[in-house]
Amino acid sequence: MTSTAPAAELPRWRTDDLYSRLTDPRFAADLTELRGQVQALEALFDSVGVKKGGPAATAHTLEQVLNGLNDLSLRLTTVRAFVTAFVTTDSRDAEAQRAQGDLTTLTLPLGPLRSRLTAWLGGQDVGALLAESEVARAHEHLIRRAVVYAQHQMSPDEEDLAARLRPIGAGGWSKLHGNVTSTLKGDFRGQKLPVTALRALATDPDASVRQDAYHAEIAVWQDAEVVLAAALNGVKGEEGTLAARRGFPDAVAPSLLTHGIDRETLDAMQAAVVRSFPDFRRYFAAKARGMGKPSLDWWDLFAPAGRSETEWTYNAGKAFVESQFRAFSDKLGDYAARAFEGDWIDAGPRDGKRGGAFCMGWQGADSRILMNHDPSLDSVSTLAHELGHGYHNMVKADRTPLQRETPMTLAETASIFCETIIQNAALEQATGAERLYVLETQLLGHAQVVVDIHSRFLFERAVFEKRAERDLTPQELCDLMVWAQRETYGDALATPHPYMWAVKPHYYSLSFYNYPYTFGLLFGLGLYAQYVQARSNGTEADFQARYDELLAGTGQADARALAAGFGIDLHAPEFWEGSLNVIRGQIAAYEEAVSGN
Repeated sequence: MTSTAPAAELPRWRTDDLYSRLTDPRFAADLTELRGQVQALEALFDSVGVKKGGPAATAHTLEQVLNGLNDLSLRLTTVRAFVTAFVTTDSRDAEAQRAQGDLTTLTLPLGPLRSRLTAWLGGQDVGALLAESEVARAHEHLIRRAVVYAQHQMSPDEEDLAARLRPIGAGGWSKLHGNVTSTLKGDFRGQKLPVTALRALATDPDASVRQDAYHAEIAVWQDAEVVLAAALNGVKGEEGTLAARRGFPDAVAPSLLTHGIDRETLDAMQAAVVRSFPDFRRYFAAKARGMGKPSLDWWDLFAPAGRSETEWTYNAGKAFVESQFRAFSDKLGDYAARAFEGDWIDAGPRDGKRGGAFCMGWQGADSRILMNHDPSLDSVSTLAHELGHGYHNMVKADRTPLQRETPMTLAETASIFCETIIQNAALEQATGAERLYVLETQLLGHAQVVVDIHSRFLFERAVFEKRAERDLTPQELCDLMVWAQRETYGDALATPHPYMWAVKPHYYSLSFYNYPYTFGLLFGLGLYAQYVQARSNGTEADFQARYDELLAGTGQADARALAAGFGIDLHAPEFWEGSLNVIRGQIAAYEEAVSGN
């Protein structure tokens, strides 16, 4: 099935509501103003004594510091988003690359300033400060987190140096990965295709197309392996060194602080995940049976199953998403309509545009969404997922930028919830072969977030351990990737993908940018189950209000405290098993559907 709208006709996001172009004098003026704000903030920190061992904060000095940071962040969010809108949609845009470089240099002092703020807050009498300062009470979560972070800081000079080197160290390696991979092309049946297009062929119904695309993709990564291995070694070498110097017991520990959960929550969740692997292997086995194979090869993982009677064009997906969002609440439906009417979405794949999808704050309550549409329910689910992020941005909009800072675990709550709304609605309407198609879409996504994500966690943890000794060769990285996939997929997967370490940009940015997705899925499924119960007993309005309150507060409390508001104990195996049982039910339905076709 092909889309009725070629990529050139799919919408591109609007940018001229901020500035007309990157050379707009107003953009240059705002960059200058931003530079002045950074310098003024540096001067303020010096005058107030914001540093380790600095003078005790007063209500006045704390207000000056936090308001200064918040004001600067408001302008920075908009300017950075504008630049990102060009960098991510055309990696060859020289003007955008220059603007990004200018912005990186301009904001270089902010990392050291945040380190100084953490050290300063870590030395305060928090109880006294909260008692006398309304601003402190409004930012209590940030202050209490700073106290914990301060226990793992190096000396002030070391923290300053680490922050200043970040853009040209790990940040530079990450940028290299993005720039290189966005321009890679491979040979496929006599034509040159971007690697993103090769990966998109993984969903083709023709097995020979998928297999040839897989081998073409592997060849692309193999040609680039030396550069990408250097980038990964650079990123993980820096992160591992800093984690050890800051006194963390292992590389996972700093990510727990960053992602806003404790070790007990991670252990409870991952133990439940491992217990679910036999069930997921039943799904993989059923899919293989449906294809007439004893087991799956990597190029089969994303193969379609069943048949969709719905032509999931972009416009059809928009209409479906808006109507199903409105079935949940008018507020969510109105939000989707505003995003579509305001041209917030860059929908189509094209040369030079980065793969995948993301949502970023734009200005006020507005966001911008990048995706690479293909005519499938999975792509419509991605649209719903990213709109969920945008809705989350909207309900946080009346908070200060510092109050909005949300860990990844909770950042996935609204997106998973919105994705679940869409997929469950599609399943309710489906019969016969289309029912199998929808179940396949659901389980393929769940398998990626539970099974494949755990392989990524195992791989990254192993890389940190080995990188502490020396650089890893491309072959060693491939061997570790295959080992991790064998640990999770088991014998359900005959042919692995040794270069997934090169594919996923997450490895090159935030440390352990993987297990928060699993948390988000299982937490989101748990919340959705409560919504279904509320709908059945007529209390859905109360649920919706509490749900929005949770989203608005994701930067003001940790995950365990917010979950407790819904009666959820994140340390309890029963919660995680309950969410996984929803997936087990889908697997049973999938097995039945395969047998019936």
